[in-house]
Amino acid sequence: MTRARPAPARMSPGDVLRVGAVGLRTRPLRAFLSALGIAIGIAAMVSVVGISASSRAEIDRTLAALGTNLLTVTPGDTLFGEDAKLPTESMSMIGRIGSVQQVSATGIVPGVSVYRHDRIPRGETGGIGVRAAGLELPDTIGATTARGTWLNSATERHPAVVLGSAAAKRLGIGATGADMQVFLGGRWFTVIGVLDPVPLAPEIDSSALVGWPAAQTYLDFDGHPTTVYTRSAESAVKSVRSVLAATANPAAPHEVKVSRPSDALAAQQAADAAFTGLLLGIGAVALLVGGVGVANTMVISVLERRAEIGLRRSLGATRGQVRTQFLAESLLLSALGGTAGVLLGIAVTTGYALTKSWPATVPAWATGGGIAATLLIGAVAGLYPAVRAARLAPTEALATP
Repeated sequence: MTRARPAPARMSPGDVLRVGAVGLRTRPLRAFLSALGIAIGIAAMVSVVGISASSRAEIDRTLAALGTNLLTVTPGDTLFGEDAKLPTESMSMIGRIGSVQQVSATGIVPGVSVYRHDRIPRGETGGIGVRAAGLELPDTIGATTARGTWLNSATERHPAVVLGSAAAKRLGIGATGADMQVFLGGRWFTVIGVLDPVPLAPEIDSSALVGWPAAQTYLDFDGHPTTVYTRSAESAVKSVRSVLAATANPAAPHEVKVSRPSDALAAQQAADAAFTGLLLGIGAVALLVGGVGVANTMVISVLERRAEIGLRRSLGATRGQVRTQFLAESLLLSALGGTAGVLLGIAVTTGYALTKSWPATVPAWATGGGIAATLLIGAVAGLYPAVRAARLAPTEALATP
């Protein structure tokens, strides 16, 4: 009478984890280096996604603060290819459109430069343009003063100037910028304010802004606006945009250009998304390299532990239990690297966002996807070594010196 073979004992999840951790504890340096490869790949992926998401969140925040209902009107070209001009009354005509809530304008003053003092050579202008500006300009384009004040009904008629943020830096005017003087158009103008950067009207940043009457009195400004800014109700932006050209210049609407500055920020968002795809590909390559490192570690581990495998088999361990041991070891190794990579990626994203004053944003799918990717790589990388270890016969394994 033959006796039935005893059924092998089932390994509990805790037993699987303890047995899988044996190889990591006995070879900590090798395990660390393999996990590091996985961590670098995951950190690259998470930080790329996080930085891109933070950048887009900042753009969304900027658009929410400034609004997407800003439209600009500028002169185009005539039929003969010459520079066109907007009529001097174009701003008042645009203001009569029912859905237009705010309107203001600037006009480039040609042939006039700005200097820190009157001893600077004429050719060293610093790329600063001079513009006549309406009193409603800050409210219309969302500009704020970093220091000093904006023009008012009194100062717009006198030699007073407000500098854009970039213009102030080029002129070397810092925190004590108010009440200083600059040499503008052959006479001294008093700086009464400096603006913060204006995202939706970047041309203002490199400009010196003087009052409309002062520009006509002191700088021979002809009164023709070169940019008219309008704000309208969000629901009426398209309809206002369709009539702006004909309203600004009824005699030649084809010589008028109408644009929406927020479209440029939306295009920047799309470019960021494309760039993110490229960097994610680089992160995926780093992750693949980490997976190869895990596979290499597991194969070497099987070769070095043949005697251990033979001993376990001769003590009753089944092929499935040996296979589970090495697969669990591979998954643990990948999980450790993935967790470290996710934490490192979040830290990199947060640090970079803080330096840029952005809201730190890491999508949940990026962290969850990073952990899932590492477990998948661990399973694939550890499958062949686990199967190879399970196929070793006890006698063959024990005979290995």
